[in-house]
Amino acid sequence: MNPGLPCRWRACADAPAPQAVVAWGDVAPRLGARVATLPEASQARLQATAGRDVLVLFGAEADLPWVDGVAYAAPRREAPALWLPTLWEPDVPLDLLERALAAAHRRTPLLLWPRPSVAVPLDRQRPWPQAPLAAWAERWRDR
Repeated sequence: MNPGLPCRWRACADAPAPQAVVAWGDVAPRLGARVATLPEASQARLQATAGRDVLVLFGAEADLPWVDGVAYAAPRREAPALWLPTLWEPDVPLDLLERALAAAHRRTPLLLWPRPSVAVPLDRQRPWPQAPLAAWAERWRDR
């Protein structure tokens, strides 16, 4: 979903602690492969959602895996249903933006990202080793 927002992105002055790791494009299968190397107990603490070009893993900061090219995300206190990159934020009031996006997309929470410029619904999180995500990983391997 392209949000088509008339706003600019700026560095976040008070970066929140990461609550998710986000991988786009070719980074997504590498993140999925990294998760597969984690102990089962660590994998079990992760939730995930995936789209055609994105993989988002949710968990405690210490449980979030890293590979080159990922970025971290978290909701903001003033807009708890709006997840943003931890290091960037739009230059508009986040509570108003959250309400506008919720009305436009009719789903929450949403991940709003600057590049690619998209809004990704996050309302279908599942525990990491679930069948839909395994199918997603298979599709990525076949690309």
